[in-house]
Amino acid sequence: MSENVIEVNDGNFQAEILDAGKPALVDFWAPWCGPCKAIGPVVAKLAEKYGAEVRFAKMNVDESPITPSRYGIKAIPTLLFFNGGKLVDQIVGMVGAGQIEAILRKIRSGEDIAPPFQMG
Repeated sequence: MSENVIEVNDGNFQAEILDAGKPALVDFWAPWCGPCKAIGPVVAKLAEKYGAEVRFAKMNVDESPITPSRYGIKAIPTLLFFNGGKLVDQIVGMVGAGQIEAILRKIRSGEDIAPPFQMG
């Protein structure tokens, strides 16, 4: 895992993400999930670029089932984007860096975020 991506769990999610004081991207994943393994390096690369301004985290859904349930996560990988302690966008499924980066740019610029969307 990249040094710019932290591990979060049900116990520290509130402090590390919602109360972080800066925008956050959380990658919900599991070790047995092939697409999760594929998107991990994409998230790590973006964390190198935006890590000073955005908190990047991963949450293993097998080890921490409460938080994914709270946010209605039914498929992985799912990326949730938070700003000001509130969920502002999400991506479900494997996507390219460009789609993730577009949301990060909107969050950082303060633009209105589109409603959460799902990738087939």
